Amino acid sequence: MARRAILAVGLLALPLTACLTPSRDYHGYVADEAQPSEIQPGEDTRSTVLAQLGSPSTKSLFDDNTWIYMSELQERVAFYRPRVKTRNITAIAFGTDDKVEEVLQYSAEDGQVINYASRETPTRGRELGLWEQIFGSVGNVRLPNSDEVTPDNPTGRRR
Repeated sequence: MARRAILAVGLLALPLTACLTPSRDYHGYVADEAQPSEIQPGEDTRSTVLAQLGSPSTKSLFDDNTWIYMSELQERVAFYRPRVKTRNITAIAFGTDDKVEEVLQYSAEDGQVINYASRETPTRGRELGLWEQIFGSVGNVRLPNSDEVTPDNPTGRRR
């Protein structure tokens, strides 16, 4: 009887082990045959880099002579946030003669945390609570016989 209970608990707990197995997600450039680090400065040209590595992940914003290849591996366990396991960034700079001048390698350790601007536009004045928004206009209604300036009454005086 005890064996059956242990076996039943074991079989019921078996699907839970699948939650503990990390799932892996690859993002960005995935090298097929050649690695970006195999590019040789002074030997390779823009066309040979394109033939070996394919199109870059992105180009430099300020200079089209720098190609950037980015790749990242993330692991997620159960419902937790994904964690970056590896991140590789290779920047390839070309000279005026389309030959590779330098190959720069960066990893996750080279990165810096950037604080992004919030998506809120600051406004002047005070913030109203829920009840102030609902009942804030009570008592602020003008009567039709007021001194309000309208197109029919440009001076605002009573007639």
